[in-house]
Amino acid sequence: MGRYLWLALAFMVASCGGKFSEPRNLDNACALIKERPGYYTAMRRTERRWEVPVAVQMAIIHQESKFVGNARTPQRFALGIIPLGRQSSAYGYAQALDGTWDEYRAASFGFGKSRDDIDDATDFIGWYLDGTERALGIAKTDTRNQYLAYHEGRAGYARGSYRSKGWLLQVATNVAARAQMYQAQLASCNAG
Repeated sequence: MGRYLWLALAFMVASCGGKFSEPRNLDNACALIKERPGYYTAMRRTERRWEVPVAVQMAIIHQESKFVGNARTPQRFALGIIPLGRQSSAYGYAQALDGTWDEYRAASFGFGKSRDDIDDATDFIGWYLDGTERALGIAKTDTRNQYLAYHEGRAGYARGSYRSKGWLLQVATNVAARAQMYQAQLASCNAG
């Protein structure tokens, strides 16, 4: 009887570990979707619904959370030791802020949706990038500018708040390069 209990416990731990642990190879799209096929299924569904390429979704999730479902922003400290709370309310695969997530849930009638669920997170990214294309005219394949609007918010992007942030411009360039890399890899493993 004890052996079956240990097997059941091991199975439960193994089945839960996926969404809260970083995949082994973040630099290889084919290895990533082989390790986590549910991620690819979710991203393909989002691509069909919102026309946001899988590689763009992957690059954004990589930048935001490294594919860790319960990712949070770092804690802030006063005097280096007194915790002041998190830097922002960003949470989950897509690092969606509370307010933006609430807008998404209201727009999609998805009050049971969760930021630490890959299906919901990719759908959120699709919804957000679709709205950005409609509001600002940024193509869903323009990863760099879509990421800038994702990070700064549409109003911040429209104001040009990113222009004075050299570090963010570099991050956006890196996200775009990663999307291109992922797209090439997905084509090579016949997944894209």
